[in-house]
Amino acid sequence: MLKTTACVAMLAAMATTAGAETWKPGAGPLMTRWAKDVSPENAHPEYPRPQMVRQAWLNLNGLWELAAGRPDQEPPLGVKLPGEILVPFPVESALSGVMRRGDRLWYRRTFETPEQWKGQRVLLHFGAVDWEATVYVNGKELGTHRGGYDAFSFDITDALVPGGTQEIVVRVFDPTDAGEQPRGKQVVKPEGIWYTPTTGIWQTVWLEPVPATHIAKLTMTPDVDCGALRLVVAAPGADDNFAVEAVAFDGKNEVARAFGGAGGEILLEIPRDRLKLWSPKSPALYDLTVTLKGPDGLVDEVKSYFGMRKIALGKDANGVTRIMLNGEFVFQMGPLDQGFWPDGLYTAPTDEALRWDIELTKELGFNMIRKHVKVEPARWYYWCDKLGMLVWQDMPSGRNRTPESKKQFELELDRMVTGLGNHPSIVMWVVFNEGWGQYDTQRVTQHVEKLDPSRLANNASGWTDKNVGAVIDMHNYPGPGSPKPEANRAAVLGEFGGLGLAVKGHLWTDKGNWGYRQIPDSKELTDRYVRLLRGVWDLAKSQGLSAAVYTQTTDVEIEINGLVTYDREVVKVDVPRVAAANQGRIPSLEPVVPSAKEQADVSWRYTFAKPADGWFQPGFDDAAWKAGPGGFGTKATPGAVVGTVWDGPEIWLRRIFRLPPGRTDDLSLMLHHDEDVEVYLNGVLAYKQDGFTTAYEEVTLAPAALAALSPGEDNVMAIHCRQTGGGQYVDAGLVRLVLTEASPSS
Repeated sequence: MLKTTACVAMLAAMATTAGAETWKPGAGPLMTRWAKDVSPENAHPEYPRPQMVRQAWLNLNGLWELAAGRPDQEPPLGVKLPGEILVPFPVESALSGVMRRGDRLWYRRTFETPEQWKGQRVLLHFGAVDWEATVYVNGKELGTHRGGYDAFSFDITDALVPGGTQEIVVRVFDPTDAGEQPRGKQVVKPEGIWYTPTTGIWQTVWLEPVPATHIAKLTMTPDVDCGALRLVVAAPGADDNFAVEAVAFDGKNEVARAFGGAGGEILLEIPRDRLKLWSPKSPALYDLTVTLKGPDGLVDEVKSYFGMRKIALGKDANGVTRIMLNGEFVFQMGPLDQGFWPDGLYTAPTDEALRWDIELTKELGFNMIRKHVKVEPARWYYWCDKLGMLVWQDMPSGRNRTPESKKQFELELDRMVTGLGNHPSIVMWVVFNEGWGQYDTQRVTQHVEKLDPSRLANNASGWTDKNVGAVIDMHNYPGPGSPKPEANRAAVLGEFGGLGLAVKGHLWTDKGNWGYRQIPDSKELTDRYVRLLRGVWDLAKSQGLSAAVYTQTTDVEIEINGLVTYDREVVKVDVPRVAAANQGRIPSLEPVVPSAKEQADVSWRYTFAKPADGWFQPGFDDAAWKAGPGGFGTKATPGAVVGTVWDGPEIWLRRIFRLPPGRTDDLSLMLHHDEDVEVYLNGVLAYKQDGFTTAYEEVTLAPAALAALSPGEDNVMAIHCRQTGGGQYVDAGLVRLVLTEASPSS
């Protein structure tokens, strides 16, 4: 297992390798199939910035020298460091080759600039470094960047030496959970929903030559109502003698061309008959070429792409506030995606692995992903854009207890919104998760809305809503549930589910694994999932729910709530059934033996005193028991339909019912219990569960209990329920699945 001590002596003792030919990954607890494709020669070789591409660039991923650092230590310039690390994998990861924790690090490597770059400025780009990075080139300190999730660059031209070898040294400091900075779910001592930290360089490092006056940034905002892309090209130093030309293509066919100045808005109008809207079902993208021209002609050129889509609130035919995509209500169903990998932690082993996760999510029938308190590399959003996946993007959480940390949080929030703002896949910014580091919610949310009025803002996903933003967001485990839509806010279920299945041979550890609900096997997991989704679609119809997020895509370390194992080797569910459920194609439930939810006058025999042995058998004499209508409990209990008050510690129930002729193997139990319950059918234990529910849930009956049922004859259902505190309730009935192809909007 990964050592998590912050002692710098651990890093000082790292073994030195001879170079690429001897590099090997650490012996991690679990690896993905893509780990075998990782080497110093091909560590994330792809161009890292898909929406602003230049032909000339130099990838600096690969083996770097590494050493532990100390506070106020002078930079080790011109000195070979004792260890090595494979960049861009964090030091704690197996793929880094180090797999040790250290809060202060020194990175070093050398490089040579290509001869053809002479006369141009050279930019040094970092995709992301967690958390603080101070960069030196040839002994010159270029600056310090603080922020673990956003890209940053330095112009290193004036620090380069003529010809020969150049040196980069990077000082890293990352306090992880000892600090106040945004860090998401990273902790030094992982447990439960908290995971192994990422320290240091964890995204691609690269060099790029540019002209002295060059295109520095594109800001692209689709305006579907006008049929145009609103483009702003930042090119510092470009005066009135410079002009920008932008050309949009659909494949090889030009669809729009526009001209303007740097810094001003350029309107690329697409003819209505050529306009293709981006959506999960049809992720149409336009290619874009942007050129900067000066008095002497072409100065700079970049390639990009964009999608035309509109996300907004609107009213459906019933006047319910909904999330609208391109003017239509599309129910958004997605998983909570933590973005962790067993071998690379924050860093996927390969670009193919990044793509695989999104492709599987599509195959499972989802049309949305909530990226949970983590920001991904630009190529992850590129694959979402290209494959057609809506994204809710969380701001990584921090403690935010001091004025300085709040200022840093908002700085990193702004960088996230502006840095990712060109991706059509992103449709919502989630400012806070639950109450984690929450403060000044109204002000911060309104700031995000002003910063990016083209998207929705979620003030807080779960528990701590502050009546601002575009949605009201509930968490409900296992759920589902729905808040009430408001006049100006849509209702969403930001987290639910959490069904846990441990798959032997694919676990981070054999001890201490957990999920919100433990499930015994794949069939039961699929059955339970489909039942949850039936509830989701019922809420979409009856309560106005606009979106739901299931916890979660993959297992992460000891958390086994994933639909897929952490190593991505085992998909735990029946993919076609889950895909159908996610798209609303779910068998409906037909009451066969009604509960109080369906029928108010269902009579039971009951007692609050412990009965004689055999009380659950068909021939037991219950004449001395009382009679009353179900359900049984207190009216304050969530989801209760109380026909008879039960406010004591225990209750025993019996009910005689007649089953219609026909099969019984398609029957399920419809049950609401608070708390521990055991249910018998004709004397056979049909279901037993500790804990409580907050609504009626469909549960699987034991095969022996199903076999004990007698169609066309009288049968006996017997229930025992215990209560220890809080609300209390028990009621049950039998239901049958009825196949239907009816599907809500998806």
